[in-house]
Amino acid sequence: MNNTLTRRTLMGAAVTASIFAAGAVSAQETFKVGAINPYSGPLALYGNEVTRGYELAADAINENGGVLGKTVEIVKGNATNPQEGISAVEQLATRDNVDVLIGTYLSSVAGAASETALNYNKLYWDTNALASVLTERGLPNFVRSGPYSVSFAQVSVDLILDSLAGKLGKAPSDLKVWIEHEESVYGSSIAEYQKEQLEEAGVQVLGVGAHSYKSIDLTDSVLRAKDAEPDIWLQTGYVPDSNLLLRTAENQRFDPPVKVFVGTGDTNETLEALGEEGVEGLLVVSYPRPDVSEEFGPGSDAYLEAYRAKFDQDPVAPQSMAAFVGMKIMAETVNEAGNADPAAVAEALPKMEKPEGTYETGFGVDFNDNKQNVRAHPTVIQWQGGNQVTVFPEVAAQGSQMLGIGN
Repeated sequence: MNNTLTRRTLMGAAVTASIFAAGAVSAQETFKVGAINPYSGPLALYGNEVTRGYELAADAINENGGVLGKTVEIVKGNATNPQEGISAVEQLATRDNVDVLIGTYLSSVAGAASETALNYNKLYWDTNALASVLTERGLPNFVRSGPYSVSFAQVSVDLILDSLAGKLGKAPSDLKVWIEHEESVYGSSIAEYQKEQLEEAGVQVLGVGAHSYKSIDLTDSVLRAKDAEPDIWLQTGYVPDSNLLLRTAENQRFDPPVKVFVGTGDTNETLEALGEEGVEGLLVVSYPRPDVSEEFGPGSDAYLEAYRAKFDQDPVAPQSMAAFVGMKIMAETVNEAGNADPAAVAEALPKMEKPEGTYETGFGVDFNDNKQNVRAHPTVIQWQGGNQVTVFPEVAAQGSQMLGIGN
């Protein structure tokens, strides 16, 4: 009897041990997401902010069972330029063996990194890069869940035609606009679309200026715009050049009736650089912020609470909420596909259709043939009394948030 009990005890212990061992393996299984962004240099603040959105999304995804039953883990890949993007992908794909790659604050990095990812048959899911060419390439492994340059350009045009013209008391044909942009594929693609659409509507485009976002002197760019005497100064860039343009405009006493910046100008870094008076009235076409109405972006209030709880501060920039939503859509799509293989994900995309207003940013889901989500749109904020207030479209604005003209 003692021998029987001993055998049974040992068998039971062996079974229990095997169960615990299996459970330990399962618990250790992770779904690795390689996040490609600038984590050093002048844009590190924003690369980290995008990745904060991924981290918040990972928390939410893991609370709901993870991706393919695995715990999501974020692995960072630092890339401040295209060559570093290539190196980051090679390292993440080989050394870290990530399941998918996600990004990207810089469009030029996204282009090089996604092509490299194709060499390893890795899905490259983009939440924040804006250049149109990224989806126009038809790369089989590239998907973009967020808005792109056409979306930003279109909203800037809609703002001018549907709101600013009336507030300035002018017909579109009487409006005078100067377009300025940073010279990479990001700024150029937006400026080209703006010029085409505005001129088609009869707006007078007085000129188009281009500059490097790394410039240390943008006096010539400002003086060209000032000499043209526009009603609206329409500018697309990154944080360093946008802040420099605003400071230079102030020094050169260039104060057009309306300033519309695209993609940047809506962060505390700009407020600190220019001061409350220096940004007052500035309009910025950018990613939806957590202050959008719950009607427009259900769950935006909860997102803000989660951000504050995790990072003990308010969001540094709105890009993080778009990254948060984009990663959630990625997780849903991979779960639908049953694996992260680019071909399987591409096949699952048509099944993911959701109406606008589904997510915290107001995004819906509808991927076109180029795997671009066409139900993801930016919004417009205005600096008012040192605060950033969503003012356009009206459905995104809170009741008391109204667009004003004049500094």
